[in-house]
Amino acid sequence: MNLRTALIFGSFISLIGAAFYPIYFRPLMRLEDYRREQAINRAGIVQEDVQTPGLKLWSDPFGRK
Repeated sequence: MNLRTALIFGSFISLIGAAFYPIYFRPLMRLEDYRREQAINRAGIVQEDVQTPGLKLWSDPFGRK
């Protein structure tokens, strides 16, 4: 019974890891590619027109403060 529980738990953790890889870890490992894609995706967008008034403007999530 413990082996089955370990396999279920391990499968769940593996599934979570597989889901987070393209969302979080891949952009961290390829910063230049991420920045290039974001520049293309955000071209022509005026931040003030789409940002809710009173909130901080978009920033580079990987940029250092």
